[in-house]
Amino acid sequence: MDLIPGIEATASALGAQRTRLDIIAQNIANAHTTRGPDGQPYQRQTVSFESELLQQAGFTGPLHTVRVGAVAADKSPGERVYDPQHPDADAGGMVTMPNVNLAYEMVDLITASRAYEANLSVAKNSRQMALKALEIGR
Repeated sequence: MDLIPGIEATASALGAQRTRLDIIAQNIANAHTTRGPDGQPYQRQTVSFESELLQQAGFTGPLHTVRVGAVAADKSPGERVYDPQHPDADAGGMVTMPNVNLAYEMVDLITASRAYEANLSVAKNSRQMALKALEIGR
């Protein structure tokens, strides 16, 4: 018997948001990386989510979970700045920077952390409701 049916959906959302937070942290850490292993500037990574219907035995309601669908590179071009002293500058002194905008990343970070907190709150409240239900049943 599944005492807390919604907890699985919340747990999947927590995992997906954690992946999103990891990718945002990676983007911020590489905001000034002008040369990666492939010799190109860092490309911002984005996370997309997918929902999936739970197919558990015994559960008849439409309960959806979320999972990470894909982590893909943002193909937008990075800013080009004039810095002839930079080791990655071309013949004209221009350096192609990563396409990471720190303001956007901070907004994404706050949004993802708020979503994580909301899902964590749902898990805590579900647990408390289950405990109260068990107390009533005594």
